[in-house]
Amino acid sequence: MSLTEITQATVAFIREHEAWGVPLVMVLAFGESLAFISLLLPATVILLGVGFLIGESGIAFWPLWLAAIVGAFLGDWLSFWIGTRLGHRVSNYWPLTRYPDLLPRGHRFFERWGGPGVFVGRFSGPLRASVPLVAGICEMPALTFQIANITSAIIWATGILAPGAFGLRWLQQWM
Repeated sequence: MSLTEITQATVAFIREHEAWGVPLVMVLAFGESLAFISLLLPATVILLGVGFLIGESGIAFWPLWLAAIVGAFLGDWLSFWIGTRLGHRVSNYWPLTRYPDLLPRGHRFFERWGGPGVFVGRFSGPLRASVPLVAGICEMPALTFQIANITSAIIWATGILAPGAFGLRWLQQWM
């Protein structure tokens, strides 16, 4: 199944089963933010499609937006926690063994930018998969991490869902 087919099937499922939208968006955002799963899950494209579905169908924006925030927050939090528990041994686990440069790149980025790097890392696919993990490995203070985590989750969820949800409505007003 191609990425386009997966995206279309997921968006169609949410359209037909609106009650499943919130848990599905939460799981997608969680997977997109979790260090191991984000390497395998094309959730960003699917969530962009959900944003357009919101704008097209009138499904409520706020519950899906909150679900995306919670999922993203929890995914990064779990990645951070895994980093604190496993330390550098985490690189011995699949799928990180398939991407040997991922943690060193995340580590260089984190060492250079620290807390702001955790915030910025959310918005880059390869960094999203590694920076929270590296922050845990480097024993970043939990409160500092969580502040960057929640603020970036709010902005990321808005950026991923709002263009489709509100941009489509805005365009329809002018056409």
